[in-house]
Amino acid sequence: MPDDTTPIPPEELDAMPFEQALERLETLVAKMETGRLPLKELMKDFETGSRLVNACRGKLNALERKIELLTRDDGKEGEWSDFEADVPSPTRNAPPPEEPPF
Repeated sequence: MPDDTTPIPPEELDAMPFEQALERLETLVAKMETGRLPLKELMKDFETGSRLVNACRGKLNALERKIELLTRDDGKEGEWSDFEADVPSPTRNAPPPEEPPF
């Protein structure tokens, strides 16, 4: 694993597995919480941490969309489908459809 203060190139961050990005973020947070970093290093770590948070959030959102597509089927066996991760889901956080009382 690279030094935690080394900036992460965007293409490397995109390819980084979620677990690795989260582990690196946790390491940065622990280091920053010591309160013993020079301000310049603290800001550099904060910027790296912000990019890691955004990458983790993006990976989780993409997985959530895949799960939505898999579970929103017609009762048959679900199937993975390709989708545009940047397109918001119209059913995300939507209440369940109401059923008629009879």
